[in-house]
Amino acid sequence: RENFIHLCNPHLEKMKEDILYHFALGTGTHDFPTLFGDVKFVCVGGSPSRMKAFIAYIAEELGLGSPGCDYPNICAGTDRYAMYKVGPVLSVSHGMGIPSISIMLHELIKLLYHAKCSDITIIRIGTSGGIGLEPGSVVITRQSVDATFKPQLEQVVLGKTVIRSTNLDEQLAKELMQCSKEIGQFNTVIGNTMCTLDFYEGQGRLDGAICLYDEEEKLQYLKNAYDSGVRNIEMESSVFAAMCNLSGVKAAVVCVTLLNRLEGDQISSSHDILVEYQQRPQKLVGYFIKKSLGKV
Repeated sequence: RENFIHLCNPHLEKMKEDILYHFALGTGTHDFPTLFGDVKFVCVGGSPSRMKAFIAYIAEELGLGSPGCDYPNICAGTDRYAMYKVGPVLSVSHGMGIPSISIMLHELIKLLYHAKCSDITIIRIGTSGGIGLEPGSVVITRQSVDATFKPQLEQVVLGKTVIRSTNLDEQLAKELMQCSKEIGQFNTVIGNTMCTLDFYEGQGRLDGAICLYDEEEKLQYLKNAYDSGVRNIEMESSVFAAMCNLSGVKAAVVCVTLLNRLEGDQISSSHDILVEYQQRPQKLVGYFIKKSLGKV
């Protein structure tokens, strides 16, 4: 049963019903195996609208939908997260930052467990700030590192500090890199991703409401990050990697860079360019799913 979801919680076995509150779903009200038992690929991203656009894109790519077809939000009973499904693909929003994606992942992993899913691949698709890369480059994460460049998630549980590994599946990263080479449409690299607790000071920006360091200090920090192998910065990858590791799930993070942080802090590209950039992780992951299903 190594290819099934592993739950690190013996208490769940004693529960008659499991209510996934933030999804507005529950084992007492929904038939999880019927609804989700065929899922093989789960794609998660911050924005509900982006994840709805992704499910429409993947449906067309897999020949499972038609242009203009509407896909209902499975989590319509809540405004916390949005979830869409077509064939073996589940698309779920996770909001912004470690706390938001952590809550979503707890309930997503339980959902996949209750549905008796096997051979699951979970991929986070999103946006990020690049370091030393041209805007529009795609980064496939090797390791998620914290703001001190250590590959770990530090979490306080019952008043005690717990350290968890944030490595991601090496073979999956290589497969995604090969897919990008076959597509041949945009620059893609494998590198470390720095996961921070904040968008402004935590990422060394000069344009927040509070900033008590100078530009030279900021640039030195970002150069140190680059020298340690960091190629982009975002706010979800560490807990994503840690929770997928503990649950025995193959996982990857694929993010496009919207700017080169060595050259500035504010995202100034036009709306149309940003929209095209944001489609790049979707194209790469969509191609990977098609290839995995023998449809390329």
